[in-house]
Amino acid sequence: MSGLCFEDVAVGQDIPTVVKGPMSTAHVMRWSSAMENWHRIHYDWKFATGHDKLPDVVVNGSWKQHVLIQLLTDWVGENGWLWNIRFQFRGMNVPGDLLTAWGRVTGTEERGPYGLVRLEIGLRNQKNEEGTPGTATVVLPRRGGPAVPYPFDPACLGSAG
Repeated sequence: MSGLCFEDVAVGQDIPTVVKGPMSTAHVMRWSSAMENWHRIHYDWKFATGHDKLPDVVVNGSWKQHVLIQLLTDWVGENGWLWNIRFQFRGMNVPGDLLTAWGRVTGTEERGPYGLVRLEIGLRNQKNEEGTPGTATVVLPRRGGPAVPYPFDPACLGSAG
């Protein structure tokens, strides 16, 4: 089996980053339009800065979610499966920000014919300020074992082993 396998992963390992930006007002507005998110903080500078007292229009939370999912699915490729992801929006991102999605392996566990990989993840700006910390778990095949099924059903993990 080619591609990433459970045996290729070690606790403490950093996964490849995904870098986006610098963000522009046009990026923010296009995403808002595509998502049909018409909250004025994403496109109306006067409203965002005057009414809501924000520093600028702000990057959409759904866009940040997308980038974190891209980080993980790019890493596991077609062999793996993003099982769960959790994150918090703790900081705002604005036009001009260069955003880096990052991840680090915090734990591994053999489960039946597959391997679980737990990660710390986040989205940092160019000042290295963490605004979207989180965690995720991915499922990878074990070398020589069966492929992770598509669609993935957590019941196929079996018991801890």
